[in-house]
Amino acid sequence: MLALRLVRGTHPLVLLRRLLVATAAAGVGFLLLCTLGYAVGHPDRSAASVLRLLWCAIPLAATAHFAVAVARTDPSTRPRPGLSAIGLGPARLTALAAASTAVSCTLGSMLALLFYLHLRGDITGLPFDGAAAELLAADQPLPLAAALTLLAILPVVASTAAGLALRPRKPAAPEGAERTVPSGLPWGVALLAVGLAVETYAGQGGGNGDFPLPGRFEASPGGVLAGWVLTAVGLAMAGPGLTHWCGRLLQAVRPGAVRLLAGRVLMDESRRIGRPLGVVCAVASGAVAAVTLYGSGTGDFGPLTGLGAALVMSCTTATLLTATLESKQCRAHTTEALLRLGAPPTVLRTAALLRAGALLVVFLPLTWLVGALAAVPLGG
Repeated sequence: MLALRLVRGTHPLVLLRRLLVATAAAGVGFLLLCTLGYAVGHPDRSAASVLRLLWCAIPLAATAHFAVAVARTDPSTRPRPGLSAIGLGPARLTALAAASTAVSCTLGSMLALLFYLHLRGDITGLPFDGAAAELLAADQPLPLAAALTLLAILPVVASTAAGLALRPRKPAAPEGAERTVPSGLPWGVALLAVGLAVETYAGQGGGNGDFPLPGRFEASPGGVLAGWVLTAVGLAMAGPGLTHWCGRLLQAVRPGAVRLLAGRVLMDESRRIGRPLGVVCAVASGAVAAVTLYGSGTGDFGPLTGLGAALVMSCTTATLLTATLESKQCRAHTTEALLRLGAPPTVLRTAALLRAGALLVVFLPLTWLVGALAAVPLGG
């Protein structure tokens, strides 16, 4: 009840972010239900059904990541003076954030179920009744228990991840203290190299071990896809380290006040924005490979594959924007102090542009290179 009351008094932008989480959850739920419909309509293809279900794990993970980012920026779950006196300590606020995340994801899952039943023709009286009856195996009864179990996966995963991410921790090092360099860069580079090697080796294997997508493209070698997953994890691990070194490069060679400010912010916020930036880089490199592949006439991009790809790209981009907003909120007191000391607003805007430019200079070529290398074995 407390979570619902806080929703009623929440800022419209916060409600919009929660609505976006519910929308993404609806898309994931629809993909899961379509996988269930395929399994019901093709009982002799159990292996393909399992592989299609595994494909849904990628948009599910992207949506859960976005839900956690939204929970971290939710002002209603941020510790404030006086809340502990009324029983809302850090642990209680963490539980509240997990409950709010579960509510948003459950709402999206229920909308997905209603839309799925409507397209099957089980719910009538609305436009497009039974428009996809044949595709969704409307001639077979839908196992309700299995459908509800699949729809419960995302709320459970997202709320658990939000609770773990926002759990009370010991206070960090004092403000202004020297931050350690993120340690994931060497491991990320190693995973990236291994992933590209696996993709190249699997692509030369003649297409053995097909791993079907949930659309129409049925000829992706499983080794190539496993290699892409390794490259994605590698880029996510390397993101904080690359962001940290972008900040160091901005401060190199006799920097002025603006470059010092921009570089210091990048170094301090490297862990917060580096990992979402690495994930976006991985997804964008996959998009580059897909454009290269389908542009050459290889494969057929199905509708469910398109929905899954759109969910992954939208959620990862929204997660990066949300992490950037969280970073801005965390340094709000520093910005106010600089303005009180007489720093002109143009200095802050120039520093922000320098940060964005440095990240683009490093991550754009890296994204294109990884995508081009990933497309080589698929195009062969």
